Amino acid sequence: MMDTTERLRKLVEERGISEYRLAKNSGLSESTIANIFRRNAVPSISTLEAICGGLGITLSQFFSDSDLVELSPQLKDLFDNWMALSKEQKDAVSQLLRVMNLENKR
Repeated sequence: MMDTTERLRKLVEERGISEYRLAKNSGLSESTIANIFRRNAVPSISTLEAICGGLGITLSQFFSDSDLVELSPQLKDLFDNWMALSKEQKDAVSQLLRVMNLENKR
């Protein structure tokens, strides 16, 4: 199994983006990204989630053994907005989506 830093290196290399671009896309500082790659620092889940957002993938896709599916621009926008919500807001949106899905099944 690939470790977290190794997986990040592979994804960055596949996309041909720099550490600077990854930092900008993720909303993280360049030093945070540099520490991960140069010191093999293991990122926190929230940092890894931000990095995944910057790479256009979800956290579950990061840990998936199957091929990655890129987020469409619409899903990326939804994901980016989701990331900015508080826990309470995420809970409310999740509940709203469940109700909307129930309505669609009727």
